[in-house]
Amino acid sequence: MSGAGRRYLCFKFLIRFHPTGAVFALAQVGDDVRALVTRWPKGFFLQPSGRTARSAAHRHASQAFDSSLWPCMDKIGGRVSRAGLRMNTWLTQYFRCPERYIRVASKGPLSAKSGYFQFGNETTCYGSYYGRQVAESATGELHDAFCDVEIRNGTMYLPFDPSQVVDNLLRERYVDEWRSGTFLSALAKGYYRLRPVLSAGIRRLVQKLYLTGWDKLPFPRWPVDCSVDNLLGQLLLLSLGSNCVKRIPFIWFWPEGASSCAIMTHDVETEPGRDFCPTLMDIDDSYGIKASFEIIPEQRYGVSRDFLGSIRERGFEVVVHDLNHDGHLYRNREQFLERAAKINSYGKEYGAEGFRAAVLYRKQLWYDALSFSYDMSVPNVAHLDPQRGGCCTVMPYFLGEILELPVTTAQDYTLFNILNDYSIGLWRRQIDLIMEKHGLISFIVHPDYIVRPRERAIYERLLGFLTRLRVEKGVWITTPSGVNRWWRQRAEMRLVENGEAWRIEGPGKERARIAYASEKEGRLVFSLPGMAEQESFLPT
Repeated sequence: MSGAGRRYLCFKFLIRFHPTGAVFALAQVGDDVRALVTRWPKGFFLQPSGRTARSAAHRHASQAFDSSLWPCMDKIGGRVSRAGLRMNTWLTQYFRCPERYIRVASKGPLSAKSGYFQFGNETTCYGSYYGRQVAESATGELHDAFCDVEIRNGTMYLPFDPSQVVDNLLRERYVDEWRSGTFLSALAKGYYRLRPVLSAGIRRLVQKLYLTGWDKLPFPRWPVDCSVDNLLGQLLLLSLGSNCVKRIPFIWFWPEGASSCAIMTHDVETEPGRDFCPTLMDIDDSYGIKASFEIIPEQRYGVSRDFLGSIRERGFEVVVHDLNHDGHLYRNREQFLERAAKINSYGKEYGAEGFRAAVLYRKQLWYDALSFSYDMSVPNVAHLDPQRGGCCTVMPYFLGEILELPVTTAQDYTLFNILNDYSIGLWRRQIDLIMEKHGLISFIVHPDYIVRPRERAIYERLLGFLTRLRVEKGVWITTPSGVNRWWRQRAEMRLVENGEAWRIEGPGKERARIAYASEKEGRLVFSLPGMAEQESFLPT
């Protein structure tokens, strides 16, 4: 094939990349690849290679292109600088793919102030930016950073640091401190002072008042936000083009090639809820599902060794649920440290690997004081929770030594009492969105709120739907500790090249599967040998 033909094919492949109205033009001459992104209809400009340019005009264009790149992000011996390696971290950790395929660098010095921008229609980012001011709010039209991406010699030059953006979203740094004197924080504090003497009807009224306007919040995206997953998927899609390869191998997300994972958790809040636990275990067992029970150690109800033993003996799990569920765990650092010491002690006494705070309150920067293997306090999107925000991912992720298992679906209390929805329609919609990303489908269903026949019937309908997904879609239904063990094993695995093939090394490798990411009609798709091609990861 002629050189001109090679250039055309490479351009044709990459012009389909962007899911919105931007044009991604890439030119190839020999082994050298250059790219520039501009927004339609302004057109595109193919930059010729500096090494292979044959005319003065070509050399001038190449020099102009080179001068736009940040000189501190230089390449030495074909290796990206240390800053570039840091920018690669989240992408390689998420996909567990060989580092040689991921080459990311910064276009220049980033702004000191963080703000909002997009990376495609369904990816909202929050972080510092190069060369322009970004929005202070997620409302309105946001600048699309995809238009500012450049590719040169196999390296993506980005106007932002993807590791910073991912970290900001996972740690909810885009959200103001919710206890910082706002009306909502004052309302929440007053509510918890009066809660013991309020009737159930008054509590629901106050909660609905507090949540007024939740459906107008632009970010995170309701009912599931996948900004982190979309961002990393977009970067992997670009890596296919920048490397001019047809596919990139990675370690599949779940064991045995499962399409997604689901866990059921039961927060036990009251004495009637505690007393209903044996019946709830019978219900779960009838569908072949094991769950975790989040137990409050102090004040709410008695916790006997026999009660805890009855849970573990049946193959269910015990998780520590706050200290006393008064809503004040994170009121201040001093009080938190005092309570965290007690919580850690109860964790050892209960033999619990995991923790969840009351009402999904959280302050992730303080998690280093908790002695647990995993936490389950961070929602994917928290529009209907007292503490707004959300981690914007449907995958587990590490916060230091703790593995976070995000809550990715609406709670049963929210469904029944806030939305007045007595169906599994919302849950099914959320499940569909999560499975598009092959993510973790996690539920909170309280024994306290499914005692009555109507709510119990809805819960059993959900269990029936999950069992069908297990059979028909290959969803792995396990317990939180099962996810914790697998995700930690996967994080230690690595792909090793064996001639023209790849193999997985590390503990648990016998359950792991090698998958391949490729481009199909402008979409990122995954495939596993011997299995049907998985659904597209990214929209067109």
